[in-house]
Amino acid sequence: MSNRRTAILEAAATVIARRGVRGLRVEELAAEASVSKALIYYHFEDRTGLLRRTLTFVSNRAERYTTERHTTEQSAADATADPLRRLEQALLLELQDLPHVRENSIAWGELRASAVFDPELRGELALASVIWVREVADQLGEVRPTAPESALTAGAERLTALLEGLSARWLGGILPLADARARMREAIGVEVAHLARSATPSAQDLRQADAPDELD
Repeated sequence: MSNRRTAILEAAATVIARRGVRGLRVEELAAEASVSKALIYYHFEDRTGLLRRTLTFVSNRAERYTTERHTTEQSAADATADPLRRLEQALLLELQDLPHVRENSIAWGELRASAVFDPELRGELALASVIWVREVADQLGEVRPTAPESALTAGAERLTALLEGLSARWLGGILPLADARARMREAIGVEVAHLARSATPSAQDLRQADAPDELD
């Protein structure tokens, strides 16, 4: 992606977070990105194309900062060794009081809300959501390798939906950040415990179940 195209998408995320989707104006976007209006139309053709690419950009940017290996709570070695810690880290990194995280989360929320009224955005939103759910389901699968695929996907859908809701409440000043992170941890624990109950028997368990009882 060219530097100017990236600059336009970064600026679009900033303006959407500041003004909302309806408040996105090409004049303000051009000033924010330090480019001409003509260049914006050259790269994105129209407003819908710009919004679709911005949604993808915001989703990809979130993926980058949620795959970081360091947090203030744990070392990189711990994160690598423990699948549950990796899962917690990936989700909790969405709840950070950092400017770029706040901006990204607000922009995602605005674009998601806009898709309710804009069918052309729904396909892009659905794809980004499917990818996110798949990533979380894979991480849940590392924690509970014997859980059925359907259970992993359902758990990932619940966790990502809850995270979006907690993020919106935190950003809206309804829920303190510490409480939002605590609720997320609790939900992860509930899902992991649920997956343990729904796990399919291991090969060893099946062999033991099939083995004849020993005679006294």
